Amino acid sequence: MPFKFKLQHQMETHRETLYKFLILLAVLILYFSYLSYKYGILTGGIVSAITWSFFVLCTPIADAGFLLDFPIRLLFGIRMLHSELLVWAIAFSINGYTLYDDPAIYDKTVLTELLKKIILTPYPYWSIIILSGIGTFYSVYFGDEMLDVFRHRDRQKFHEHGFKIRLVGAIALFALIFTAYYFLLSKLQIEVS
Repeated sequence: MPFKFKLQHQMETHRETLYKFLILLAVLILYFSYLSYKYGILTGGIVSAITWSFFVLCTPIADAGFLLDFPIRLLFGIRMLHSELLVWAIAFSINGYTLYDDPAIYDKTVLTELLKKIILTPYPYWSIIILSGIGTFYSVYFGDEMLDVFRHRDRQKFHEHGFKIRLVGAIALFALIFTAYYFLLSKLQIEVS
């Protein structure tokens, strides 16, 4: 009976993660469809990619990167921390190329205009990217550990090595990062609604 409960709990957790992934993917597809209808497929695709990169670079949790991290982890077993490095490289590359090739494309949406302002104003706006990077990479590291804990053979190892203490530490660090993030946004007079 306990094994059945653990297996059922594990399946529910993976199912919730899969649902989250599918919802994020659906939102991205709908957003791309809307922008493609409004600006054409090429411009809509570029604006969608820039918007995706905004969520990668300017939010302190791996939400946009999750669209790549999770399937890569499931399909190839590559830790999400490693794939998140690739996600950030792609996000920087998209913005570098677009700023060089056609900076006016950032004027299509509010988020892309904000991203352009953040990228082109190193002080103080790059602090948003730095703080977001710390939060994102720590959340991905913690997510990798949680996925490892779900594998039955690894549970004992994590419980022996102070997993509960690290969990409390992670929660405290996330709280600190989010508090600093929102304090920074308010000081820079960036409204998040």
